[in-house]
Amino acid sequence: MTNPKPIVITSGEPAGIGPDLCIQLAQKPRAYPIVVIGNTELMQQRAAQLNLDLKICNYLDDQTPSTQAGTLSVLDLPLSAPVKAQQLNKENSPYVIQCLSLAAKGCLENKFSALVTGPVQKSVINDAGIKFSGHTEFFADQCKTSKVVMMLATKKLKVALVTTHLPLSQVSAAITQKNIKQTLHIVNTSLKKQFGIQQPRIAVCGLNPHAGENGHLGSEEIDIIIPVIKQLKKEGMSLNGPLPADTAFTPKYLDSSDVIVAMYHDQGLPVLKYQGFGSAANITLGLPFIRTSVDHGTALDLAGTGKADLGSMNTAIYYATLLKTTHNKSLNKQKDLSLSPGEIN
Repeated sequence: MTNPKPIVITSGEPAGIGPDLCIQLAQKPRAYPIVVIGNTELMQQRAAQLNLDLKICNYLDDQTPSTQAGTLSVLDLPLSAPVKAQQLNKENSPYVIQCLSLAAKGCLENKFSALVTGPVQKSVINDAGIKFSGHTEFFADQCKTSKVVMMLATKKLKVALVTTHLPLSQVSAAITQKNIKQTLHIVNTSLKKQFGIQQPRIAVCGLNPHAGENGHLGSEEIDIIIPVIKQLKKEGMSLNGPLPADTAFTPKYLDSSDVIVAMYHDQGLPVLKYQGFGSAANITLGLPFIRTSVDHGTALDLAGTGKADLGSMNTAIYYATLLKTTHNKSLNKQKDLSLSPGEIN
């Protein structure tokens, strides 16, 4: 590829491990150019705290970032207050949001090939008076996209969600035929275009225990989920369900599925994170650009200690690169590319 557009990385909560991950990432040569959106002075201070050498290059739109070890291209943004590792400060919440907005804008303007987000602290953003429920919802709003889908992926398992960051008391009302239908369409299309799976096999969880037990433990399966599955199967989708969530993640179903679609956040993600926490990536399906993220939080207690693990960041970059490459090749028929997350850096 000639002069490939860089992947943009948002450095996340400045007091957390996001800056550490970016600095650690820069310690090795990279197969793909990256640009970090963050504060140059913070990066220099944190590198000194980590006792790591770092040469920072101010990023300009017309330049190709260096991929050499020890260098990092940074699109510099000012902080509102000084940063001390491990200590949250709501004064810097607008800076965090500005990083995300600038990254989305750059992707929409085709300046970047994909977006990888570092971890943010939702609580401190909301404490600053900024309504923020998560990256997924934020980017959907930025792109004026009515429906996106959160999917987490490891090498062995993919889990997509019908609902995301909702209180459990609100989940049932959000399980509508329209919502499920949109989710399944987005998952099916994304697996074809971005993962190169020609006929995605999608397992769909029920909402209630035992998938409703024929209506004895809830009627959502009968009234809402089953009619959608029947309709979409007639349209040609390969769907299996609704499955009881307590057995959906067993080999019987996993071996014949490319993705599990769960009805809500904690129905599907605990299983995935048990299976591959620290080596998974969060992928937003349905956006007009590629967006992936680490699978963990800000890990404040590890910030500045040198103990932050790059595993999930490497996986997020791996998927950002894979999805862009597969999408550009338009339905690469291989389900699993030979490149492994560890080979990205």
